[in-house]
Amino acid sequence: MTQPLALVLYENLLPGSQLVNRLQDLNYRVQSVSDTGLLVECCEQTKPMLVLADLRASHKGVCEAVARLKKNPATRHVPVIAFGEENDPDLQKTALDAGVTLIVSESALLNHLPQCLDQALRVE
Repeated sequence: MTQPLALVLYENLLPGSQLVNRLQDLNYRVQSVSDTGLLVECCEQTKPMLVLADLRASHKGVCEAVARLKKNPATRHVPVIAFGEENDPDLQKTALDAGVTLIVSESALLNHLPQCLDQALRVE
């Protein structure tokens, strides 16, 4: 059986490396992306099941990268789970406007990763 691919966009080792390990435990292949400018190109080439992006790293760059991802016909279908600070309504609005599928706090993502994946991958 082929393992689905998850792209993880992060700059900080924590929680990025923890998230990579948790995804691998759930039988995902994981590829890390540290440059927001390469997100769309990487998605076009690797065809991931989903993208997980750390908004704390460089939230403006992450949101711009997600917006480019969602405008590209070849990648707009890829769900994006963004994680970051719990109480930042401006950042959450910017991320949702960019096209993020689901926004969760870092702790919620690590503690409830299977449920977050299910919610982001749900077909409506």
